[in-house]
Amino acid sequence: MIRIAIPADQGHDPYGFAARNHARTIMAAADAFSKAVYRDSILTLREFEGGRSRIAQINGCIICQQFRAARDASAMFAATGQRADHLVIDNGPAPDEAFYAEVESWREAKVFSDRERLAIEFAERFAQEPKVLAQDEEYWTRAHALFSDAEIVDLSHCVAAWIGLGRIAHVLGFDSICMPFASAD
Repeated sequence: MIRIAIPADQGHDPYGFAARNHARTIMAAADAFSKAVYRDSILTLREFEGGRSRIAQINGCIICQQFRAARDASAMFAATGQRADHLVIDNGPAPDEAFYAEVESWREAKVFSDRERLAIEFAERFAQEPKVLAQDEEYWTRAHALFSDAEIVDLSHCVAAWIGLGRIAHVLGFDSICMPFASAD
């Protein structure tokens, strides 16, 4: 259920209506942050999608759970009239549906590389237990063995964007309407 008043003729795009009519500067900054994540991340597409998909599950965002970067990211930019010369979808092979099906059971699943598993673990723990994660020296030893500092900072900002913006979409009910760029599976 959408939690703010949206005129009937704008009901197809509640997020767009909110962006044009409420907290415009903040929403423009949020849009720029979100787009930067998809445009500028140095993570592989599978690492990116593993973390993104886990956050979508935790947040409960319907659109985010159905979104597939390889399929939908270009259309997301096109829907806003923007063109990106590079997107994270250029950073390696796309995950298949078996990959997405295993994200929630990442600890036992056999489809993930060590880096993909660590990215999913980071996303989950960042969302659910940030204080514990910050102090977990064993985790940070594993992270530094597999990721550069630049990749850790990149992943951290990606996860922050997904948590914050996905939760806004879910809590305000914007995810109850399928966005034009997110096609259902």
